[in-house]
Amino acid sequence: MAHHHVLSDLRILVLDDEPDLRTLYELTLLREGYQVEAAATVQEAWGLLNTRRFDLVITDMRLPDGSGIDLLKGIRAQQRSERCIVITAYGSAENAVESLKAGAFDYLTKPVDLKQFRSVVAAAVQGARGGAAALPLTVSSTTTTDKGVQALCRMAGDSLAMRTVRERIVKVARSMAPVMVRGESGTGKELVANALHANSHRKDGPWVAVNCGAIPENLLEAEFFGAKKGAYTGATQDREGFFKAADGGTLFLDEIGDLPLAMQAKLLRAIQERCVRPLGGNQEEIVDVRVVSATHKDLPGEVAAGRFRQDLFYRLNVIDIDIPPLRERPEDLPALCHALLARIARESGEPVRQMPVSAIARLATLPLLGNVRELENMLHRALALSEGDVLDLPDAGALRAQPGVAANKAEPAAKPALPEDLQAYLDDKERHILVRALRETGFNRTLAAKLLGLTLRQIRYRIVRLKIDAPDMQGDDGDA
Repeated sequence: MAHHHVLSDLRILVLDDEPDLRTLYELTLLREGYQVEAAATVQEAWGLLNTRRFDLVITDMRLPDGSGIDLLKGIRAQQRSERCIVITAYGSAENAVESLKAGAFDYLTKPVDLKQFRSVVAAAVQGARGGAAALPLTVSSTTTTDKGVQALCRMAGDSLAMRTVRERIVKVARSMAPVMVRGESGTGKELVANALHANSHRKDGPWVAVNCGAIPENLLEAEFFGAKKGAYTGATQDREGFFKAADGGTLFLDEIGDLPLAMQAKLLRAIQERCVRPLGGNQEEIVDVRVVSATHKDLPGEVAAGRFRQDLFYRLNVIDIDIPPLRERPEDLPALCHALLARIARESGEPVRQMPVSAIARLATLPLLGNVRELENMLHRALALSEGDVLDLPDAGALRAQPGVAANKAEPAAKPALPEDLQAYLDDKERHILVRALRETGFNRTLAAKLLGLTLRQIRYRIVRLKIDAPDMQGDDGDA
């Protein structure tokens, strides 16, 4: 038999009760140069597992005397180091998902594509000898690394919801299963993904975070899979893609729901086959990455609408972590404010300011639709406005436009008439706000811009367009 390379010392156990398939898998693996043992039942497989150590176990899901999941759980329970690949029937996504949750390295669906079979096996054995991702899934607090603890601590908050999120991270970090993090914008999805990486066996491997919505469509393929020099106009040198950059580590795909369908298909293939081909390259390159994705969209709804591939959704959404919005956990505000102020102080080199309880209580009355990100912006603005050691919110309304404040008065306010000239009305309102911000900052345009969430360039443009000049800064007239 012609081997592709010298017989390796990597040992693989193949478990399938169909003799033809078992032989096919066995021959394919022998041709690749692996040492192979085969079994037809779970009992037979345990007979072999009890006599020696394997690097990889490939098992069918349905067996005469049990299931592939049972075998997988048995291997995990004994804290054995074998990585496992489970073969499931076509279309049984639930079984595939269950096997990944139980700790499988990956799964293949029948009918098995041999090219895919070879590349998934190659990826599995590549890191198996290091045993990294094959260690037991149970984690005690003592095995959580300093890096991991720090990453968890960045998610401040003592609410039950946040404690649950942190516990779930520790619980699932060690598995290879893909995780989908769901939550509104600004809730801290990237922090969760980073904590998953920092508490996993891949913590010393690369961490690559990608915002899928920020990459121009024509560059997606080159960015994800790499490109050879000259593969497209502007490719002046070889480019390493995100997958290759994350090899041996974690790839975080933020806003996964923004990927166009054509790219979704290519991403699915790379995840399934665990290999990528750079644009303009003729060689497939094996990659071993754990994928964590995040979205603020309702992906099942996107699947139903035909905008997101169902097979990709099943691949990515094996384990889910939901982050509740900040308005549902106001009890987290004190810890969050303290953590954010400490971070702002560290970054600016200034002393940490304390925040009185009264100010935090006022924050709790705001809708905070932008979640933790909005809270951080508000604290930045409050710092720009306040003096002294204690940070106060001069007026919560100045920090955030609050719609519907008048609603809780005894009698409903009469509806104001619609403006006759909308642009003039808006210009007038904008002028008032700008003048007020400039007054409050002593006409410091940089600070005023920060206060309003604008860039210096944007505020300069508005000052010119709305003809705001020095006389506007005198007196208090029109500061409504």
